[in-house]
Amino acid sequence: MNTENLGYLQKQLLNLGFGEKLNDELEKNIRAGKKEFVLSTDQEYNKQNVDYSLHYKAGDQNDMYFFNKYDASLRDKDMQQTFYINKGSGITAKEAYNLMDGRAVHKQLENLEGEKYNAWIVIDKENKTENGNFKLRPFTDGWNYKPERAIDKLDIVGINEEGARDKLMKSLEKGNRHQVTAMKDGKEVKLYLEANPAEHRVNLTNYKGEAQQLEHYKKPELKNEVKKDQKQAQTTEDAPAKKPRKSAKMKM
Repeated sequence: MNTENLGYLQKQLLNLGFGEKLNDELEKNIRAGKKEFVLSTDQEYNKQNVDYSLHYKAGDQNDMYFFNKYDASLRDKDMQQTFYINKGSGITAKEAYNLMDGRAVHKQLENLEGEKYNAWIVIDKENKTENGNFKLRPFTDGWNYKPERAIDKLDIVGINEEGARDKLMKSLEKGNRHQVTAMKDGKEVKLYLEANPAEHRVNLTNYKGEAQQLEHYKKPELKNEVKKDQKQAQTTEDAPAKKPRKSAKMKM
């Protein structure tokens, strides 16, 4: 058995969010010299269960094994999707759940020419590939989606503490539904934020899952600017129209 290859595969499991619970079963299958095998596991996120089937295959010389893909199934929503591993990296277990639950994830991808690029991706539930998998819809840098534009307008408690903003942004990039406390009319309100690249905005919901308006949670100085602009616009509308001045007659 190639112990170096086993160590690499175990580290790969850890990096992809599957932990160490499959290590013994992985080693057992490799020692048995199987050409192909599947490891099964499950995880729970936000009280939702996800089942995973990880596919391994031996190389031509049988001393190297490769983790090529895994199937994920979201039980409560009867949603299945296959995620492929490219050069040892790919969508993590938690990111797979977030995608299947309808959220966007920010990843570094690679095109057919081997060029790397960054993009927000969502599962396109309206279109499937030939093998029945849902297509992934990318929003590249050219789409110019920046959730921080909305984040920086919100009056979020503690957002100015060291590392707080970066932590929030990284959480959104992983596709998480991130909880924050924001101020509304002088009161603290728990909100959940989600990235929404398709509509160039950030989704805001309360603890009941009800959609919230960003305007209600803006920083005080931004609210004042909006009120000032509205007042100026109203003043302009209400002002009486000036009568045109008569042109002076020229003496002949």
